[in-house]
Formats: sequence, C-alpha cells, structure tokens
Amino acid sequence: MSLPATETLTDSKVIDAIPALEAVDLMLNVQVDALGAVRKAGPALVLGADCMAKAIRSKNSIIYVAAGSSGLMALADACELPGTFGISPDLVKIHMAGGVPVDGRMPGATEDDTKAAKDVARSVSPGDALIVLSASGTTPYALQAALSAKERGATVIGIANNRDAPLLEHSDVAIHLETPSEVIAGSTRMGAGTAQKVALNLMSSLMGANLGHVYQGMMVNLVADNAKLTKRAAYIVSHIASVSQDEADRALRQSNGHVKTAILVAGGLSPSAASTLLNTYYGHLGPCLQSLSSNQDAIE
Repeated sequence: MSLPATETLTDSKVIDAIPALEAVDLMLNVQVDALGAVRKAGPALVLGADCMAKAIRSKNSIIYVAAGSSGLMALADACELPGTFGISPDLVKIHMAGGVPVDGRMPGATEDDTKAAKDVARSVSPGDALIVLSASGTTPYALQAALSAKERGATVIGIANNRDAPLLEHSDVAIHLETPSEVIAGSTRMGAGTAQKVALNLMSSLMGANLGHVYQGMMVNLVADNAKLTKRAAYIVSHIASVSQDEADRALRQSNGHVKTAILVAGGLSPSAASTLLNTYYGHLGPCLQSLSSNQDAIE
C-alpha cells in the first residue's frame, strides 16, 4: 500500500537501532531538510501574509484551524500576535479540534469531527483570513472547516505537507511544505511540525511588517505589559528617536505606552498630533518620521 510522505520512514537508519548521538544527528538532518521545504514555499507565504494583513486592515479576523500537532503549532503563532504586533486579541481566533488542551490529553478522534468544523465556520465572516493546517492535508476537521468557511466568503490559507492534498486544492492560498519522510513514521510533530511552525512565523512576521508594525527590525507596535517589554519599549523609542532613556520613558508615559506615538512625541510632536500623523499614514512610522524631518528642515 502506498503511503503519503508524512506516514513513511526515512530511507536511512532507524533511531531506535543506533547510538543516541547518531540518532540526534539523524533527527536534526530531517529538521534541516524541513526548513528547505519552507524556503521553497516562499512565494505562497508572501501571498498568505498579504491576506492576513488585508483582513486586519479591514477589521476582519485571522482564524487558525487545525487538529493535533498542527493545532499546537497554530496555537503558538496565534497567541503571539497581540503581544508582538499589537493585533487586537478580538481579531485573532483559534479553533483546535477538541479544544485547546489544558493537560496531556489530546484525543485523536476529535480530528474526525466534521460537525464541530461546520460550527467553527458559522462564526466566520466574509473577509476573514482562515489559516488551516493539516500535515496530511486530509484531516476531516481541517478540510471541512476550510470548505465551509470558503462558502461563507473567507479567504482560506491552507498549509499541508503532502503533495496534491485535498486541503491545498480547496485553498485560496495553497502552501505546500514538502517535508521529507519522518524518522518516526507518522509523527508529524517532527519535521512536518517544524516546517509548519517556521512557515507560520514567517507569514505572521511578514504580516506585521506589511501593517507597519515593524520598523528598522523592531517591534514598534508591541504591547508593553511586563517589566521586560516596558524596558524594550523604552529602548526602541530611545534608539529610533535618538533620545535618552529618560526622554524615552517620558514620551511613553505621555503616549500611554504606545511606542509609535512615543517615538513621534520624542521627536517634538504632541500626543494628539502624533496620533493624527500616524492615522494619515495608516500606522506606518517611516513616512511619519520622514514628514517630521521634512517639516523641521523647512523651519530651519
């Protein structure tokens, strides 16, 4: 019987029959090959990021849907978006077959629950971006969610590791991560999971840059809700605005912790004027700073 790539073994040695260090090397080689699969999917990842950014700009939601290990990869990416890029938590939804686990129980039968997938789709609105992950590309829960959400006008970004997977056929943006056979057959938390996690990281990071939430490689829209991030926010303001730490702290206080606004305040604007300028340029800091610099040059 012919098996999909995610269910087959590598052609090399098996990890339970070789020394532990050799097994580590073998597993790492598969992980490295998995990254190569992500590189090949670059153009599709760019399209996916554009769809995500479009959804956020229009106040629509980014919705992650998956089961099992793929669901855990989706959960990790989704939960980072509000803190890293300041995306409203209300615009980020996570649907994992059987629900997000709170302990080690993650029943496999839930991935066959197509009724639950249809229920997920009922909450989808036209313009939402639905990111659906399935290593096999045939998981009933994931496939049904994609089909039903597409009928409701959502843009479906499908991520699968097997070629010609049904999920990819029914996606508006098809991201094929052609990872090698696993060192433990069928354990898609290994190479396939690595590729999925990296692909999601790249796509959401591109989205953040697309929305103007990254400037000079810094998270200028981060939510500073702990001591570490408060210090990071002050450093970002200080670095970009070329002001002292004390001036950066003062600007952040005046701006209620909003980093982009604080950078412009540190440059001489009032908080309200800074907010107006940011709105003018749709939250992109670069043209705001350029405008501020041009005005200062004109005065001089």
